[in-house]
Amino acid sequence: MSGFDAYCELQGILEGSVFADEPMARHTSFRIGGPADLYVECASLSDLTTTLATLEKHTLPWAVVGKGSNLLVSDAGFRGAILTLGAGFKEISLPDIAQSQHLIVAGAGVLLSHVVRAAYKGGLSGLEFGIGIPGVLGGALFMNAGTAQEWIGRTVESLTVLRPGQGLVRYKGSEVPWRYRSSGLPAGDIIVECELRVRPSAKKQIELHMENLLARRRNSQPLNKPSAGSTFKNPVDDSAGRMIEALGLKGYTVGGAQVSEKHANFIVNDDGATAADVIAIIEHIRHCVKEEYGTELQPEIRFIGFEG
Repeated sequence: MSGFDAYCELQGILEGSVFADEPMARHTSFRIGGPADLYVECASLSDLTTTLATLEKHTLPWAVVGKGSNLLVSDAGFRGAILTLGAGFKEISLPDIAQSQHLIVAGAGVLLSHVVRAAYKGGLSGLEFGIGIPGVLGGALFMNAGTAQEWIGRTVESLTVLRPGQGLVRYKGSEVPWRYRSSGLPAGDIIVECELRVRPSAKKQIELHMENLLARRRNSQPLNKPSAGSTFKNPVDDSAGRMIEALGLKGYTVGGAQVSEKHANFIVNDDGATAADVIAIIEHIRHCVKEEYGTELQPEIRFIGFEG
């Protein structure tokens, strides 16, 4: 009953919205996932702190998600609350081009693609690598998103998080223990805002860089089918996609899920896939790669609602 009690308590006191038994398939790029007990759209910092206090009172677990672009939610859903950042976390502030320190200030709930395009319109370079990467800025920071050559952690001047029970905490970018596909932030820290370093540049040059990156993604990634992006992190000095393809696993299918025929490190929802289908493919790939190469592939996808 704690989920229902929390739902009743939050109804009417938030600027944002709260939903009970919300199907997570509506909120993931995989289009997979059972219902969360609560789904809370926090429109402001006040909403977020109120929600966290209420969930603690009712001893409900919680997780923060963005657009669900690297997420797999269990078919059984999540026995807790899913929080997402709404309108108050979607502002972007560009620097005056004459300033000596060029910093974009942006809320964690804004789409990364919107930040990249805002920088481009302002004649500011340094974020082009983010074009075509789905999801919100907070998620990109949380997983240190980027390419093999560039990643968002390198651009961060400062990062502001909400630490439950403590309040706002501000990190310098150099204080964050950035790792490959991880910010390394303490569990429970919720990214709410950041400052990103950029530099003035010719708009034509910025545009050309973005067009090249987009073309490369369109040519190499299965953007026409639901997926969660890259399934596995690349091992040191190798490529997960290369290893999987070399094993002849492109097109390997379980139920409605399939290893993409276009890029072997993508699992796609080909036809009504379930989370169980995706997990079965992940386990099969990990087993085959371990047998052939002695390498333990580590998932890049975030899992919610699973045990173990």
